[in-house]
Amino acid sequence: MLVLAIRVAALVPLIAGLAGAIGGASFLGEVAGPATDSHLRYLSGLLLGLGILAWWCAADLKRRGEVFTILVLIVALGGLARLAGVVGQGRPPMPHLLALGMELGVTPALWLWWRLARGEAETAAGSEARPADLYRWLGGA
Repeated sequence: MLVLAIRVAALVPLIAGLAGAIGGASFLGEVAGPATDSHLRYLSGLLLGLGILAWWCAADLKRRGEVFTILVLIVALGGLARLAGVVGQGRPPMPHLLALGMELGVTPALWLWWRLARGEAETAAGSEARPADLYRWLGGA
């Protein structure tokens, strides 16, 4: 079920990234100069890449979990940057707020789901979770 949830969530950056890479600023219904349009297309390509990476990670979370953790951190950092824009510039249109929800809500929730499922699997295999393992649980060495 987790794999399906990650793949459904990955459809958002896959579709939005492809649309932005192809359509540029017009995808957002905006008029932009060449520099802004170029930058948006570049960032859309990165978004498309994040979606592809999430889809790939979902196929084998046991082996690709560290990559998934890095992916989630990158998405959350982007969400924090977007949130700073909301604080500094005001409320953006609804699609951007929905993206913010994906970046700071859905994506970290999927990571937490994976970590909890992984912890349950380790406990079932005979490994006991200990408070001292918190650093490792959060992705540390």
